[in-house]
Amino acid sequence: MQNENLAGNQGTLEELPEILMRIVSELHDVAYLIERVEPHLLELGGPKVLEHPDSLKVLQGIDLAVQKARGLAEFVDTITGTIPSDWMIDMTTALSLVKLADMQKALGAGLRHGHSQPLVKAAGDFDFF
Repeated sequence: MQNENLAGNQGTLEELPEILMRIVSELHDVAYLIERVEPHLLELGGPKVLEHPDSLKVLQGIDLAVQKARGLAEFVDTITGTIPSDWMIDMTTALSLVKLADMQKALGAGLRHGHSQPLVKAAGDFDFF
């Protein structure tokens, strides 16, 4: 019975290490996108922005978010190396819960190189939900 279920799901099963590496790529994208915000905030706020304690907290929060995203990426990357490549999972349900179309495509289509998020979108373009 279990073998019949596996045979019926062969089209949706993927190697767990490959999926985790796509997640690593997405986390690096998140870190990069967050990191790009900081110089713009400094430019908009001018030289006096660093004199305000609340502004410093926001900038430190941005740095912390980047560090956490990169740290999670490195953690997942490291443990992925110990997972056998024959571990297979069905991502159908998990992918259906991802609301961003670009991220869903990157996680589901096996894209793992470069940035999955378009970095050259015109100002004002965004996905609402």
